Amino acid sequence: MLLPREQQRSMESDKTINVEVAYALPETQRIISLEVNEGTELIDAVKQSGILEEFSGIDIEKAKVGIFGKLKKANTVLREGDRVEIYRKLIADPKQVRKERAEQGKQMRKGSGTIKVKEDE
Repeated sequence: MLLPREQQRSMESDKTINVEVAYALPETQRIISLEVNEGTELIDAVKQSGILEEFSGIDIEKAKVGIFGKLKKANTVLREGDRVEIYRKLIADPKQVRKERAEQGKQMRKGSGTIKVKEDE
């Protein structure tokens, strides 16, 4: 009889490691600390953390995930102290936003901005 991969891993090793699972929205953030079996994959830690139930908007099949700001695959084996991060889609393209801000700065330097002078009464 074949066991699911999580059960196989737990039978192979009784050692555990401490990891965190993090997710943030503009108005709130959540970091969940948990203890998992050594050899646990990133995706399994996300599921074990309960964060998917807490934030129903996460589509873990489509979401990008990483460890300490670096993109990783869902089957990456975790190490002691790893912080798993679930990333949201960007609302705006950062390159485009920087370009627009730079353009606004150029316009202001060229004198296209208006300055209001308060007149004496």
